[in-house]
Amino acid sequence: MKVLVIGGAGYIGSHVSRELLDQGHKVFVYDNLSSGTRENIFPDLTFVEGDILDTKALDKVMANGFDAIVHLAAFKAAGESMIRPEKYSGKHITGSINILNSACAQNIHAIVFSSSAATYGEPAYNPIDEAHPQNPINYYGFTKLQIEGLLGWYDKLKNLRYASLRYFNAAGYDVRGRITGIEKKPENLLPVIMEVAVGKREKLSIYGDDYETRDGTGIRDYIHVTDLARAHVMALEYVLKNDKSLAVNLGRDQGISVKEMLDTARKISGMPIPAEISARRPGDPATLYATSKKAGEILGWKAQYSDVETIVRTTWEVYSKKR
Repeated sequence: MKVLVIGGAGYIGSHVSRELLDQGHKVFVYDNLSSGTRENIFPDLTFVEGDILDTKALDKVMANGFDAIVHLAAFKAAGESMIRPEKYSGKHITGSINILNSACAQNIHAIVFSSSAATYGEPAYNPIDEAHPQNPINYYGFTKLQIEGLLGWYDKLKNLRYASLRYFNAAGYDVRGRITGIEKKPENLLPVIMEVAVGKREKLSIYGDDYETRDGTGIRDYIHVTDLARAHVMALEYVLKNDKSLAVNLGRDQGISVKEMLDTARKISGMPIPAEISARRPGDPATLYATSKKAGEILGWKAQYSDVETIVRTTWEVYSKKR
């Protein structure tokens, strides 16, 4: 099939594009390169530089005719979203409306949306399943939830079928080592650990070591990006085959603690990776992870590479070459 991957030069998007190519599909990537990189654009796909806020450019690329769309274009700093909501409103909500309108105008009836488990907010229980209340505590999560709402209405009114994939933290790099472009200004735990390891940062700050967890540090859900890429392609195939929409979590049913991630990085890299204990951050729960039982039942998806060793090893293989 012919697929348009919007945001396909980014960290997750490049892995989704690679997975689609591996499965024999024809791929177009539409990206403004604000966070993506040309290093992650493969020669066996068609790349179009453009922004989802540019409706003329978006309509032009959509006119190439696609069987489906994968929508990954987004900002992802939850903290920034609370300070600059207008930025997130424009890119996430307005940009997504542009994508949906252009898709409908070109008779494209399938889309996979890279959503977020941030739509759930504070955990009422762990692991979080799809029945958990959706009550986001930051504007980033709010915009993702609004886009899911838009998808529901376009499904009813325009027969645009969708898959909404909710997950917490993407981590790792292509298990075959084909993607090497690192993220710009990362804020997630593992890339920060790696920047300390290669000397780009002085030390890692651990926000609290007195939580009621197995080692006192916070526990979070991490999914290997190769597993995420597989899930995006499987969801796309499901929507096209069954003409039916769905929303599922992608998780490991267990979390990784900050200390476990740090200790594994020290072991695999052989670097000291200095760290200091800082005060807890307001609003940080002790434990947060999701269950992917529904994704397993509907899509047959299961995380294969999301153990802490594989996540860290594939990341270090990329960052160690950037020193």
